[in-house]
Amino acid sequence: MIKTDLDEKYWDKIFTSFSAAVREMEKDKPLPSVSIIADSTENDPYAVLVSTILSLRTKDEVTIEASGRLLAMAPDVYALDRADEEDIRKAIYPCGFYMRKASQLKKIARQIIERFDGRVPCTADELLSLPGVGIKAANLTLNLGFGIPAICVDCHVHQISNRLGWIDTRTPEESVKALEAVMPEKYWIPLNELLVSFGQKICTSVSPFCSKCPAQSYCPKNGVERHR
Repeated sequence: MIKTDLDEKYWDKIFTSFSAAVREMEKDKPLPSVSIIADSTENDPYAVLVSTILSLRTKDEVTIEASGRLLAMAPDVYALDRADEEDIRKAIYPCGFYMRKASQLKKIARQIIERFDGRVPCTADELLSLPGVGIKAANLTLNLGFGIPAICVDCHVHQISNRLGWIDTRTPEESVKALEAVMPEKYWIPLNELLVSFGQKICTSVSPFCSKCPAQSYCPKNGVERHR
């Protein structure tokens, strides 16, 4: 059942209570990997884009280390374009699909130089036109690299949004549009970081910790077969 009474008070309650629950559960746990890279590079769009690509199918700690090595070797798009693909592979290993990502990064660098004068583009359509850049990477780059509101949906955001009955979608791509329709724009940027942390520690993929969830009294638990 889709919620139809999602006013601003509801969203304030969700974001405040979920943030408090995450802080309690993750007192010593760092932010998601791309957020850490964004903070350490003063929200450089190039650093955000390449670290987001590395983060796909890769653990946070691996992403952070691989991004650090890559950015030390290729601190801007021109250096990335000049870098040897084999050196990129070595720098980003053991990221998931590191060989494919090394090739993709080279192609992205070349297109940014040729089509955008060496500057990471700041619109979703332009970012999505780059080789292998999907909606998650595009929107996270807009969020953290440019401060532009965009809903970034990964597996955590997709699953939790459906569990809570905010939306009823089959894929993360469908979830982007559905969330845009129900969620006020001011929540779009913090949504991903919050629900990634919440999904890692409380609303887990299998057997979520509903007993620790501040929304347990009104969450419909859509798709949840077993919980703790």
